[in-house]
Amino acid sequence: MQQAKIIALLKTARPAFLLLTPCCLSVAVAFAIYEGIEIDPANLALIVIGALAAHISVNMLNEYHDFKTGLDLQTQRTAFSGGSGTLPASPELAGLVRFCGLLCLVLTAFIGLYFLWTIGWGLLPLGLSGVALVYFYSSRITRRPLLCLLAPGLGFGPFMISGAYYILGGHYSFAVLMTSFIMFFVASNLLLLNQFPDLEPDRATGRLHLPILIGRRKSALVYVAFLGLANALLLLTVYLKLLPVYSLSGLFTLFWGIPAAIRVLRFYDDIPGLLPALGLNVGLTLSLPLLISLGLIW
Repeated sequence: MQQAKIIALLKTARPAFLLLTPCCLSVAVAFAIYEGIEIDPANLALIVIGALAAHISVNMLNEYHDFKTGLDLQTQRTAFSGGSGTLPASPELAGLVRFCGLLCLVLTAFIGLYFLWTIGWGLLPLGLSGVALVYFYSSRITRRPLLCLLAPGLGFGPFMISGAYYILGGHYSFAVLMTSFIMFFVASNLLLLNQFPDLEPDRATGRLHLPILIGRRKSALVYVAFLGLANALLLLTVYLKLLPVYSLSGLFTLFWGIPAAIRVLRFYDDIPGLLPALGLNVGLTLSLPLLISLGLIW
């Protein structure tokens, strides 16, 4: 395969978006360190590979699905939405993108089976739910508004963080679960806000997410509510001593969150005016789990 086509194929994995995976996993690792759990480097490496493979899978399958439905030909791409633009430029890669997306999902499933065998079958519910979420996200979940809103948060929150901690520690933790729901709200917000620019093309190709169902104005209120719930839950977990007080450093992300919320409420129907909020929201989403993790390790 020509080098240019290899680069194009890699673009469909959306490399910049993959940063979210290690950021979320850092919470599980930090909890394990905080609780004195001895971390097996091989297991940690497999966790990272499996989680990244799942993230790459959902990105590639989404690129393939958006191309096949014609969505890619209608969206106006931004740095945060609209796909990579690879398949409209190189349609001959569509089959290969789908194959690679499914291959990554199979890799995740095999790593999950290994952990079921070596760590415990308690991982099975999260593992099956995670695989189903990845496989059905573009074809089914994006047509069910409530599930579409919650699925990213479940994937990057409870599924990924609690699942990784179970592998590292051999058991589930209420503190980890509660903390993972902080990421549930911000990860769901990340995808919610990124749906604003593509509302009309999404509607035309059969998607039905929250901004299509209730409009951008009400969806902006949901965004602000989720942002508030994430920070309220951070305060609650520290108050309940599930997190150390140093994890309140996560509140520094409000320096991104408050301007983002103000801009979302003001420019929800003005996409050029809204774009800075999408950037602020990405910074918030990546920084929050890292700051919580640093608070745990401190």
